[in-house]
Amino acid sequence: MKNPYEVLGVREGSSVDEIKRAYKELVRKYHPDQYQNHPLSDLAEEKLKEINEAYDYLMKQYEGGSVGNNSHSNGYRGGDSSLAQARSYINAGNIMAAEQVLDRAGTRTAEWFYLKGIISMRKGWYNEAYTHLQTAVSMEPGNLEYRNAFNSINNANRSYQSTSYNRRGYGNDPDMCQLCTCLYCADCCCECGGGDFINCC
Repeated sequence: MKNPYEVLGVREGSSVDEIKRAYKELVRKYHPDQYQNHPLSDLAEEKLKEINEAYDYLMKQYEGGSVGNNSHSNGYRGGDSSLAQARSYINAGNIMAAEQVLDRAGTRTAEWFYLKGIISMRKGWYNEAYTHLQTAVSMEPGNLEYRNAFNSINNANRSYQSTSYNRRGYGNDPDMCQLCTCLYCADCCCECGGGDFINCC
């Protein structure tokens, strides 16, 4: 496999900031929006996939404290590149491309369900987002990223249901029956006094 430093166009031993800067520039350069209805769109998509794999690999190496070690040059193996690519599209705001990448992915891991849930949230499909995020959490209960997203949508859902319940007249506000009863009583009182509050009854 290609050397990830060469893919990103940085020298070996580069700092994380240099790697991130190079990555952002390349993502901008090969972003699908630049190649819509373009004969090189497939090539750009492949290149972006390669860039995401290289970046993901180097970031994992950095977290493990082994950035700058030359031993990976010929043995570079990324994780599930389609999920990394989907994340990249989501971060760039390209929800449609992210969804297409996920739909083509072969495996349905906890991360797949998490990303699918995030996409559903961005599209406003909250029931679907809830289901996907719940699945991600059940598959990997210890993952804080998944749990935080699930708790966030769960709290928003409870808040919406509570507000919606009150709007229907089941909260503290008077409902239609109570209003009609008050009007009827007011009319009866007026008629007893010789007046007429509601002239139709």
